[in-house]
Amino acid sequence: MLNKAETYFIQNMLDIIENGTTDENPRPRYESDGQPAHTQFITQVFEKYDIAKGEIPITVLRPISIKNGINEVRWIYQDQTSELSVLKEKHNIHWWDSWNIGDGTIGQRYGATVKRYDLMNKLLDGLINDPFGRRHIINLWQEKDFAETEGLKPCAFEIEISVVKRKGSDSKYIDLTLTQRSSDYLVAGHINKMQYLALQMMIAKHCSYKVGNFAHFVQNLHLYDRQIEQAKELLKRALTFEGVDRGGRKPIFTLNVPDGTNFYDITDRDFKLIGYNPIKPNMKFDLGI
Repeated sequence: MLNKAETYFIQNMLDIIENGTTDENPRPRYESDGQPAHTQFITQVFEKYDIAKGEIPITVLRPISIKNGINEVRWIYQDQTSELSVLKEKHNIHWWDSWNIGDGTIGQRYGATVKRYDLMNKLLDGLINDPFGRRHIINLWQEKDFAETEGLKPCAFEIEISVVKRKGSDSKYIDLTLTQRSSDYLVAGHINKMQYLALQMMIAKHCSYKVGNFAHFVQNLHLYDRQIEQAKELLKRALTFEGVDRGGRKPIFTLNVPDGTNFYDITDRDFKLIGYNPIKPNMKFDLGI
């Protein structure tokens, strides 16, 4: 049977195909030939998962690069740099190369913004010393930074965290909401969810809290016009898989470090994804950059 993430995927993809708006005069161009990269999109898309009850935002519809996703958020929130050399030499990730502004960086963006305003340390300090406060926010949308250098403006640009106690429990839980202005659904949609869930788990371990709800809001969820065939294939896989009995089996995602482990000491090797058997082969996509 379909899990929650796959059910969301079918609903959202059918909505894009049947009801989406086609953009005009798009900013992105296809990397392969420089032609305009048009999209069809829907707006104000929201998903919510109760991680404490075993719901995780992963699908088996195609292989997801979990390790690279985790290391990308480590580059942003642990390394706190936009230097592509760090991303490639430390984490062996090359998918940001096309956004090099010419100086070996992606500009004053993402990790460089986190460092400039000390956003990560302020968040961790607030969660520990004022857990029930309502200001646990990291916002990467900084106009001063945009004016300083060229570079792609952040897509996943904000996280908000609340600390809660669930009925019948004295434990503190972290509920995290990720907000994106834009999401290339087929290429990065589920990678973004899983990598920010990993970030949520890292923060929770640092604070000795538990992981509660993960929510994801996307203002513009889109499908590029050169992704239609891949979209149809993924829908076919989903609909075919709908009647398959998994026998109660579902992927389990864990972070295997003690409570109180320093946020900056956690690596991709501390995570385990068990029981994840995605449908193959994977797909190649013509990127709009």
